[in-house]
Amino acid sequence: MNFNPQLPTTGYLRLPEVLHYFPVSKSTWWAGVRSKRYPQGVKLSERCTAWRVEDILSLIQKDRQA
Repeated sequence: MNFNPQLPTTGYLRLPEVLHYFPVSKSTWWAGVRSKRYPQGVKLSERCTAWRVEDILSLIQKDRQA
């Protein structure tokens, strides 16, 4: 995976940023969220979902070990 050490250790990432660090298509990402393979997002507003940086870092770590 494309791991960038510039990734913050806390905070939230919107989908384009998530896909930069975990390169899959949008449809693959949303299917993975539905199947619980990828972390659930946090609704910041009605039309805005973001993911915790900690969850994305954990996902990247798990993917590297697999």
